[in-house]
Amino acid sequence: MTELDCSTEELKTLFLFESLDDEQLEQLCANGHVEMIEAGPVFAEGDDATCFYVLLDGELVLTKMSGGEKIEVNRTSSRGVYAGAWQAYLGDRAPQKYMSGMDVTRPSRFFVLDAERFGDLVREWFPMAVHMLEGLFFGQQSSKQVIDQRERLLALGSLSAGLTHELNNPAAAAVRATAALRDRVSHMRRKLGVIASGVYDTDSLTGLIRLQDEAAELVGKAPELTPMEASDREDALGEWFEDHGISDGWDLAPTFVQAGIEADWLERVAADTGAELLESTIRWLNYTIETELLMNEISDSTTRVSTLVNAAKQYSQMDRAPFQKVDLRVLLKSTLVMLGRKIGDDITVVKDFDPALPPVAAYAAELNQVWTNLIDNAVQAMDGRGTLTLRTSRENDTALIEIGDTGPGVPEAIRSRIFEPFFTTKPVGEGTGLGLDISWRIVVKKHGGDLRLLSEPGDTRFQVRIPIDGPAGAPMPTAEEEVG
Repeated sequence: MTELDCSTEELKTLFLFESLDDEQLEQLCANGHVEMIEAGPVFAEGDDATCFYVLLDGELVLTKMSGGEKIEVNRTSSRGVYAGAWQAYLGDRAPQKYMSGMDVTRPSRFFVLDAERFGDLVREWFPMAVHMLEGLFFGQQSSKQVIDQRERLLALGSLSAGLTHELNNPAAAAVRATAALRDRVSHMRRKLGVIASGVYDTDSLTGLIRLQDEAAELVGKAPELTPMEASDREDALGEWFEDHGISDGWDLAPTFVQAGIEADWLERVAADTGAELLESTIRWLNYTIETELLMNEISDSTTRVSTLVNAAKQYSQMDRAPFQKVDLRVLLKSTLVMLGRKIGDDITVVKDFDPALPPVAAYAAELNQVWTNLIDNAVQAMDGRGTLTLRTSRENDTALIEIGDTGPGVPEAIRSRIFEPFFTTKPVGEGTGLGLDISWRIVVKKHGGDLRLLSEPGDTRFQVRIPIDGPAGAPMPTAEEEVG
């Protein structure tokens, strides 16, 4: 490295310093210097960040480490680009390490400023900006701690749907259902006052309790109905309520249909209670059914939260996943649970699992990462609408897993590049290009398997092949280590 004279006039021509006044430019030259750096490495990712570099002329390459390999992330000869200790203004509150490596491809001139002095000048000249940048930096650090499991799950390939979002939906549903349940219970308390006033004699009250128990039991056995079937039953019950003089019967019909109740059962209710008490009984049964449905909703929502948390715990140990025998169906279903919100209601999921496929010796949590990346890509390729197919089968001594979508397909011109690190066709900010690279390394390098793409419009399939007995030379897991 050769140290050269620093020119304030040259510094002022750089976009980074163009708004500084003459005094500030002079301080830069007084505190920093210009260096001519020969081609080769300047600093490495993870080293102590001692200097802030600004390119005056030449070319630099920024690199990141991935899987033990140095990957080029940026190459530029633009004057004024900077690298190095740009976080120095945070002082000892943040690790002062180089966030990437930097090489120069040919002899290049840099303005170089000591990291500590750079931090002092930034804090002195731009106090408001420093406060905002500190808030942004530490705010991002706090957020990262919350969603770190989700980010690792998506392997940096899908940052838009965090675990917090997945957890928020069932939690919000439980809160809404709890508020509605509180309202229904309040109505039931008032209704109890009416019952206690003597409107029902002992036999009628006994019959009402029996009907209430029957209705609650029917809720638990209610069949799944198609939208058309539900609409037909609502029409039938609405007409029944109208024929029997039940006010607002059309509003009550959907609740009774959800409980699996049909007109025949209501006819028995009418016969048991009589015309005078029919409407009161129907209202009471409606409260009972709504209460049961809301409790089911709360149970389903909290169960989903628990499922997501359990799945997240599994994924959070990706880099330390134990080698074990796993049922691939369990892994695939678990991944679908985690991505349920992202998959959405407009994508049909087809699961074609071979029941004869034996457990596979593998790193379970890391395979979950592979499924997540592939499913996430498929969903985005279909733009949220289409058919997602997950298929398992056996090919000799390997397990074949196919994840397919009905999207437009991968253009032939880029198929050979899709497993390259940092290659992405997604808009800026929506992908890092690491998802398929990470998946390839997990399948091929860690499991001794194979990952390939078959694609044509309307039928894109990623095929994953995993040796059933694990990679060559790996110890077979014991029976106690089997999962599934």
